[in-house]
Amino acid sequence: MHIPHTLSTSLLLAFGVTLAGCASKPPALPAGVTEVQLVAVNDFHGNLEASKYTLDSAAGGGERVITAGGIDTLGAALQAWRKQDPELLLVGAGDLVGASPAISSMWADEPTIGAMNLLGLRATSVGNHEFDQGRIELLRQQTGGCKSPRADKACKFDGSYQGAQFQYLAANVIDMTTRKPVLPAYKIETAHGVKIAFIGTVLKETAEASLASGIAGLEFVDEADAINRQLPELRKQGVGVFVVLIHQGGRTTDKFDQQDCAHLEGPIVDVVKRLDPAIRLVISGHSHQGYLCKVDGRLVTQSDMGGHLLGRIKLTVDTNTNSVRDVSAKQEVMVPGTWPADPALDAYLKKARARSEAALAQPVATIAVPSVKRDKDHKRESALGDLVADSMLYAGRPYGAQIALQNPGGIRQDLETSAGNRVTLGQAMAVLPFGNALVVMNLRGAQIVELLEQQWLDNRDSKRGLLQVSEGFSYEYDAMQPEGSRVVPGSVKLNGVPLDPNGSYRVMTNNFLAEGGDGFPGFTKGSNRAPTGIRDLDAFTEYLAKREQDLKPAGAAAAQARYKEK
Repeated sequence: MHIPHTLSTSLLLAFGVTLAGCASKPPALPAGVTEVQLVAVNDFHGNLEASKYTLDSAAGGGERVITAGGIDTLGAALQAWRKQDPELLLVGAGDLVGASPAISSMWADEPTIGAMNLLGLRATSVGNHEFDQGRIELLRQQTGGCKSPRADKACKFDGSYQGAQFQYLAANVIDMTTRKPVLPAYKIETAHGVKIAFIGTVLKETAEASLASGIAGLEFVDEADAINRQLPELRKQGVGVFVVLIHQGGRTTDKFDQQDCAHLEGPIVDVVKRLDPAIRLVISGHSHQGYLCKVDGRLVTQSDMGGHLLGRIKLTVDTNTNSVRDVSAKQEVMVPGTWPADPALDAYLKKARARSEAALAQPVATIAVPSVKRDKDHKRESALGDLVADSMLYAGRPYGAQIALQNPGGIRQDLETSAGNRVTLGQAMAVLPFGNALVVMNLRGAQIVELLEQQWLDNRDSKRGLLQVSEGFSYEYDAMQPEGSRVVPGSVKLNGVPLDPNGSYRVMTNNFLAEGGDGFPGFTKGSNRAPTGIRDLDAFTEYLAKREQDLKPAGAAAAQARYKEK
């Protein structure tokens, strides 16, 4: 086996990679006991190609940045593991698509669905990003066809689209008319003679993270209640082994490969504590963390994001009692070259690259710096946030726009450049992959202040950060004040002049925020609303080109401190 230079042999062994010729035969299982092998992936986000991953293992070696992931590497690993166990089951915990790199998003994420089909994915929970383009597009991704809200992208990759060969699960996403799940709540698989029920849910706050018009008529109910509700029906079908696939997560200070971590925090903990005692395994997602934790005696796993890790899980099942005796897991780092290549996945990735490279390589502009950074935790103003907001303001000038506001969660990557600080279309698309439409509206000065106060309600600032604002708009806030009173009176200004509470101001934003997304209902109060027909990406690329033509240092001049803490 080829050992890549990025990881030492000892470190690979710590991740559970067995060197050829060194594997020992596992001990025989007692009568009435069998083992089922699962592999878990979460938050793939269309990362068909390998990307940077910060490795910090409990096995030692210090923090290192390596290259990991890519469908070719995932395919190679799964091919090797299926030779050990042909009945291995690959499952997911949501956000397999959405906020994807351009190689996937420019084709309506059809290349990623196709890759998951080739990898042999059996089932996955929906994630909030599966709803990015609304219910209609999610159902099209499941069943196939070309009728899509993204008509400019759908069926352009292969000329047709056959749909997902795996099943999306959504036990807690309820159609308000039928009062039934909009997708199946569970899927039963059989391996080594054991029936396993995979029950899928998404975080109940999905409505806040989705375009309101796209999820109209859907209700996102409590995750634990929706999961527990399925068990009586499953037991009637002879199922005694239950696995939860949930797009909800937490955080821990423990290393990604540390066994039985006991410091998991976040929303997932409350959900797990309320599950039926028969549920021994919870495969989670959403928080882009790597962990193998115990919560009330149950194993809760998550495998980072972007295909950097795969979780390998073993269920030891007592076939006499039809119940789980033990659950164990380890994380596998997806280092390219570790496993013999899978020709099918190699060829598929080459095809996706060939179809995409010419379009993505188109030059957009030259900027003054090698990269423009976002704030990854969304907690502060960033140079890239300023730049995106300024591009929106520039695009909105013909519509009378005076202020532009952008949610930091819509900015998915730093703006990187190629040789000579040249920005390509692919690099710009990595920053703004959603293709949101821009909307202009009127808000009174008092409404804008109210909108700013909504940034801190219910600690939402820690989840989705503070709005990024355009040039000329500024304010101060005092985090020590109570909710609803954190904006310093008189500090909200436009071009140095305090806002008139009763004055009307023209505000530009994206359609996600305009419909109250990310917990900002203040945007829904805007009057004289007008869609511009401009996509955020087009506004961004045109602004970069304009800055270059004007010989201004695009990127470097994005002013900081448009808002600051008092």
